[in-house]
Amino acid sequence: MALPSYRPTQLLAAGAIIFAATVPGSAQARATVTVADYERAEKFMNYNTTPLVSNGPVRATWLPGDRFWYRNTNATGSEFFLVDAVKATKAPAFNHAAVAAALTTAMGKPAAATQLPFTQITFAADSLSFWFDNAGKRWTCDVQGKQCASADRPAPVPNSELSPDGKYAAYIKDWNLWVRDMTTGTDTQLTTDGVKDYGYATDNAGWISSDRPVLKWSPDSKKIATFQQDQRKAGEMYLVNTTAGHPTLRAWRYPLPGDEFVTMIERVVIDVDGPKVTRLKMDQDQHRSTLCDDVKCGGDWVDVQWSPDGSQVAFVSTSRNHQQANLRVADAGTGAIREVLEEKGETFLESGNGRVNWKYLPGSNEAIWFSQKENWGQLYLHDLQTGKLKHPITSGEGNVTQLLRVDEPTRTVYFQGVGKEAGRDPYFRHFYRESMDGKPAQLLTPEDADHDISLAPSGKYFVDNYSKPDTPSTSVLRDQTGKVVLPLEKMDISRLLATGWKPPMPITVKDRGGVGDLYGLMYRPTSFDPSKKYPIINNIYPGPQTGSVGSRQFSAARSDTQAIAELGFVVVQIDGMGTPWRSKRFHAAYYGNMGDNTLPDQVAGMKELASRYPWIDIDRAGIYGHSGGGFATAAAMFRYPDFFKVGVSQAGNHDNRVYEDDWAEKWQGLLEKKSDGTTNYDNQANQLVAHQLKGKLLLAHGSMDSNVPFYSTLLVVDALIKANKDFDLIIFPNRGHGFGGEPYMVRRRWDYFVRHLLGAEPPPYELKGAPPAPTSTQ
Repeated sequence: MALPSYRPTQLLAAGAIIFAATVPGSAQARATVTVADYERAEKFMNYNTTPLVSNGPVRATWLPGDRFWYRNTNATGSEFFLVDAVKATKAPAFNHAAVAAALTTAMGKPAAATQLPFTQITFAADSLSFWFDNAGKRWTCDVQGKQCASADRPAPVPNSELSPDGKYAAYIKDWNLWVRDMTTGTDTQLTTDGVKDYGYATDNAGWISSDRPVLKWSPDSKKIATFQQDQRKAGEMYLVNTTAGHPTLRAWRYPLPGDEFVTMIERVVIDVDGPKVTRLKMDQDQHRSTLCDDVKCGGDWVDVQWSPDGSQVAFVSTSRNHQQANLRVADAGTGAIREVLEEKGETFLESGNGRVNWKYLPGSNEAIWFSQKENWGQLYLHDLQTGKLKHPITSGEGNVTQLLRVDEPTRTVYFQGVGKEAGRDPYFRHFYRESMDGKPAQLLTPEDADHDISLAPSGKYFVDNYSKPDTPSTSVLRDQTGKVVLPLEKMDISRLLATGWKPPMPITVKDRGGVGDLYGLMYRPTSFDPSKKYPIINNIYPGPQTGSVGSRQFSAARSDTQAIAELGFVVVQIDGMGTPWRSKRFHAAYYGNMGDNTLPDQVAGMKELASRYPWIDIDRAGIYGHSGGGFATAAAMFRYPDFFKVGVSQAGNHDNRVYEDDWAEKWQGLLEKKSDGTTNYDNQANQLVAHQLKGKLLLAHGSMDSNVPFYSTLLVVDALIKANKDFDLIIFPNRGHGFGGEPYMVRRRWDYFVRHLLGAEPPPYELKGAPPAPTSTQ
């Protein structure tokens, strides 16, 4: 066999370097793909399709008195509306033409009524005026548009957390916690013994970090619950930038699976007025949560809840392996801890999808606890003093996904759930209310669709945006019984349809055992011809925290799936076993064996589709994905080398022993080293099966990826070289984790499938409408 030759090639403005492996004598018959084909494909990228969608969905910003405003886009621009739920009225939020004229005068440059220089506004308490920030100024306009005036924008406190009453901003300085009085500007140091790697409220999970403090203010704005984060003995990660001259080393704490020392937290309560620091009377706690692989999820410290009077704080401690969760209540004044309840599981424990579902109810001396102990995610009512179970609140098939409100006076819970409506897509979210005393749940969103809910603070009304992947959104205002109070918007996709756009096709296939149903989407060329044969490409994200499809809401584009289809492919996304939103058994299907990556389900599903649709050429199967999808893509090429012929693997965490501790230890378990030198992590390490590669594989990674360090891909590269395997590699200098949508990567991905799966030579092309590539992503 002739050895491959490698030649570095200068590549466009993205600054990437590709080492392309070519094997003499590997030429094959070529089809024809033209620049026009690439132009048609780019037409279906999100930056081209999204602007063609008008009217909804409604993103409500709720105001006092059950009112809200929202900004609606249309063919000519946008407009702002103010809705009064009690009166069931909708009207322009202000006089757009008059405000535009006033701003034209005040700002000294033209402003149009449908192209105003803001997208976010804040109403005054009387709703007679509003303000917005623009170019370092704060502009205030009356709603009649009689006058707009500017003032210097109030100096924000960078990376701070504002107290509920707005009087204080908490921030970190020199590893200690401080507050600024927003009225006087006075700064007060709250802690004094914070040092590097042992600071207060510091935010670092290794794979993600920020300068914002992690804390929870008490409702009365007098206390702060937070922690002193101990990373003094945790291992470090290192990255070096690319530059002309001496590079800069970035080093930070990044624990790995199996490390003896990982990040720990010491919980404290801080009285702002003292200031006084009270340490909770417990040992160091794990840096874990019940929701994600960080203590902070979605910008919120999720597992901490205050009592209304600020005298107590409830929290959940999660074990290192996520198999034990303890609900505890602390006395904020003394630091005394009271154990409430404990749950243990054989695999990972979670408390919801996107938000925690446990609820601290000191007023009734109860706690709502979420558990999947009986396979489905349900709510259970416990006694707050003894921890004993009173009774289940919810029951039956399907999951509670998000507990959105607890109405204590009426003892009613409001929650989103999935899989509870027979005959519907089990991923469609619906909204329910149910008595805490176990009476049957009431469905508040009857339409067969996925419902995206925005609940009013009062709980009396909610905005419901409902749609399907192939059905545009309808937005309505409903009351707490589910009755439609006011129609809001109906999405208009006529301009999108005029381009020839077609929605993806929902699909259902059987799982690896041929028993259970799997759900997904399929994309075909808009010029689809059933008499032709199309190669099939799998766009994969294997979970375990999400799946390939993602949201079931309508979207004009889902990454570049339709764009790739336009080049002459069928593209599929299938949510296999091991992904969430279904039963616990479904979600834990490959616990302890992350090398599974849902691949048996992907292969079975693709074969079933090919047997169902003769226009799918199953002998030309490709796969691509990013991050966990990059991990799964390489695994597919190595573990199913006779099935998958071409793969594009981006930013893959190919061996989770070099990825952050929380992630792997939750899904794979604690690292165990065996007497023969093997470990329980060997079954997921891509480099150990890389020698099985037969097809064409493109690997890509950012050199400054602080989420999945690029050493992960280098492990695979090293194994492929040792096995004398041909492969292609792109390193994106100074890029972080999110390069997958950069124009250069998108174009190279298309080229790779066109050349190696379609058998055509890709034309010279540069994506024209995409946002410019960054010069550096640290």
